[in-house]
Amino acid sequence: MFENMTFEVILQRMLDRVPDTFDKREGSVIYDALAPAATELAQMYIELDNILNLTFADTATGKFLERRTAELGIKRKQATKARRKGLFYNSNNELMDIPLGSRFRVGDLIFDAVQRQDVGIYIMECETAGTVGNNPAGNVEMQPIEYIDGLAKAMLSDIIEHGADEEDDESLRQRYFESLQGQAFGGNIADYKQKTLAIEGVSAVKVYPVWNGPGTVRLVILGANYMPADTGLVSRVQEAIDPPPQGNGLGIAPIGHIVTVESAKTVAINVTATIVLAEGFSVGNVQPEVTGKIEEYLSELRKTWQDTETITVRRAIIEAKLLDVTGIIDVADVQINGSATNLILQSDEVPVLGEVFINAG
Repeated sequence: MFENMTFEVILQRMLDRVPDTFDKREGSVIYDALAPAATELAQMYIELDNILNLTFADTATGKFLERRTAELGIKRKQATKARRKGLFYNSNNELMDIPLGSRFRVGDLIFDAVQRQDVGIYIMECETAGTVGNNPAGNVEMQPIEYIDGLAKAMLSDIIEHGADEEDDESLRQRYFESLQGQAFGGNIADYKQKTLAIEGVSAVKVYPVWNGPGTVRLVILGANYMPADTGLVSRVQEAIDPPPQGNGLGIAPIGHIVTVESAKTVAINVTATIVLAEGFSVGNVQPEVTGKIEEYLSELRKTWQDTETITVRRAIIEAKLLDVTGIIDVADVQINGSATNLILQSDEVPVLGEVFINAG
């Protein structure tokens, strides 16, 4: 609105108000007196434009977007802490118990023993919220912060619940506009979507009403970064929506609704292709970027999952992604899971990267 109010425009308007009988040339007393005021006015118009952008939901950012969405009771989802399995052994390589609250270090991260599952098996929670607690993957050794009698080895194992970073502006903005467009009321589809998406760690949800008879609802969710939800998140959402005894209205779900929460299913996408390389490039040079481009495409598809009936993994787009890789000048024989056709997934399935095989033609 104020983008045309530049320093030059403002200064010229000010000079135009001074009679031509006075010297208004650059360097004159009048010009030098008005120029600083024009500079401040130009800056003021820039700030006014920023204020306007921060006022409306489609352009607001940060805390200003939060203040707008809070008017509808929609709050930014905070970062969640990763939870992983911890295994503890004595000198005889036998599982042993440790005190609850014991702290262990893995690199720069600290994990706390928050819940005992069985002898020597504990749920470990990362003290740092966010996706950092999901790494390193696999089994890694932990070092105790304080001495624990009899402990010979401590291992950090499977992820029980992925950590998620704080919700970004675009995700918060999308939830805000969806709440305006859908009339959420009394356990309708819009209500279930709004309430489920408000739970930390849930990035997308599909609602299947009356899926197993009257009063039954099926919620299929994605977890952090639009990946299938782990068992910990599924349990947490089930507890929030409809904990046992089900149908009694002890959670968010209305009385009489029996809700089943599940994770979306994964379909591994294996890609093979024949490529023509530019001079000086090898398959090893381009393989990392090829893998990254395909993962980027699959990530984009997962983000559309909630709002589409089914996801289609398209050969033409994969081919275009490969042609965008530095060093590849032509692509042929692209196959997805062994077929030279597009792959159409089921409504509750999402694509994840499998193996990528490229051959130089």
